[in-house]
Amino acid sequence: MAEAWIIDACRTPRGIGKKGKGALADEHPQHLGATVLKAIAERNDLNTAEVGDIIFGTSQQRGQQGGDLARMAALDAGYDVRASGMTLDRFCGSGITSVNIAAANIMCGMEDLCIGGGTEMMSTFGQGEPMSPFIDSDNLRLREVHPQSHQGVCADAVATLERIDREAVDMLAYVSQQRADHAINNGHFDKSLITVYKEDGSVALDHEEFPRPQTTLDDLAKLQPAFAALADYPLDEAGTTFRGLIHKKYPDLEIVHVHHAGNSSGVVDGAAAVLLASPEYARANGMQPRARIVAMCNMGDSPTLMLNAPVPAVRKVLAKAGLSVADIDLFEINEAFAVVTEKCIRDLDLDRDKVNVNGGAMALGHPIGATGSVLIGTLLDELERADKQFGLVTMCAAGGMAPAIIIERM
Repeated sequence: MAEAWIIDACRTPRGIGKKGKGALADEHPQHLGATVLKAIAERNDLNTAEVGDIIFGTSQQRGQQGGDLARMAALDAGYDVRASGMTLDRFCGSGITSVNIAAANIMCGMEDLCIGGGTEMMSTFGQGEPMSPFIDSDNLRLREVHPQSHQGVCADAVATLERIDREAVDMLAYVSQQRADHAINNGHFDKSLITVYKEDGSVALDHEEFPRPQTTLDDLAKLQPAFAALADYPLDEAGTTFRGLIHKKYPDLEIVHVHHAGNSSGVVDGAAAVLLASPEYARANGMQPRARIVAMCNMGDSPTLMLNAPVPAVRKVLAKAGLSVADIDLFEINEAFAVVTEKCIRDLDLDRDKVNVNGGAMALGHPIGATGSVLIGTLLDELERADKQFGLVTMCAAGGMAPAIIIERM
């Protein structure tokens, strides 16, 4: 099978995902997607007529984010009409999956030039609609077989089962803030970060808006758990609760609530794009590859616990690559909740100095469908900056899933 090469990656800054507070909240999602597509084309002098497909992850495909955002964003970016586009939803894992599918299209010979990426404007969420269909589903048959709770309640349930305490998740959150602040101040994101402009040409956002570098461990310790009250919120007339959904599978579990706004991922808006090409196309067009795709995989785990698939996903993608944990120089494990990354570190015996070295979603935010593509670009930049070889990206996704990818710097 042919190789797929990563030629370039870019992303927007992440803006606070709340109307009236975030710098990107009034922009159209298609414009945000168009911003990264335009940048990736200009940075690489692309003939956009030769882009075989643009594959975007967007989890909430409703309202302004509906209607095949990838295709609309490409048209908005001025791409040739022959550059096709599709939009997919693997919840939080969408931005890895979009790159994986783009790479697979190249590796199987179907296309020579593809873009994987994603856009998510969380500032558009909560406008009279449920945030996630698995939470508000009226498919009672599925709920009975695979009860699926709220992500935050699941995070606390996993922490309880794994005996991961409040001090551990707060420490991880503190480290994330410190590392993100160091990365920003030392320009570690500069290679991929692009400015978002408003329609009138003025700057909408040119820097990360979410980080709170002033955060201390004492500050985190003072925050009240965010999901204790939510766990007992009645979902229907029968009195079903998020806690009750967990208890359908774990009836004796007394959930200890340890997650709060400081050790959970931030609500933000953002977009990212990753340009991939076949070796033949890259050579013929003078493109310099930055990395190659080594292995990719998808993994499922308990839908009720929801967040545990990254560990088996890492094991699966390592086996496909013929590599071990020790071979991987850098890991990006999305900090949807602190417990996700902490469990990976403990279960896989990872060196903490190799995991999320530039901070993660607790400090920088998690633009759902775009995050995986953001992390691939962040990993690529850091492999180059630190002169390392192999990097691995994975993340939990709703429904109890996790995609993963290993790349090798060229």
